[in-house]
Amino acid sequence: QVQLVESGGGLVQAGGSLRLSCAASGRTFSSYTMGWFRQGPGKERDFVAAVIASGVHTTYADSVKGRFTISRDNAKNTVYLQMNSLKPEDTAVYYCAAGSWPSARTPDNYRYWGQGTQVTVSS
Repeated sequence: QVQLVESGGGLVQAGGSLRLSCAASGRTFSSYTMGWFRQGPGKERDFVAAVIASGVHTTYADSVKGRFTISRDNAKNTVYLQMNSLKPEDTAVYYCAAGSWPSARTPDNYRYWGQGTQVTVSS
């Protein structure tokens, strides 16, 4: 069992930055691929970024590549999402999730989910 708690969301102006954190409970955190997803108003939950268990490999949605960076600290059971050059279209509830690397972009691949943190980017 893994419990996930996101933090770091908020209101920011376009062009600004935010750093999301996701703290995990449980001793098996380091065995999971960790992903970030987001869901805007009236939209489906979309893949944002994922990092493999070891932290060596990452993958990003094209819409955030070059602006967002995912990282993890297995000693602290925490995964991060550094978001720079934010745009109004990045406004969404951001979720972290624990799953496995194959099909890391697919929500159904993730077994555990956090409650989400709201990110709002004003123009």
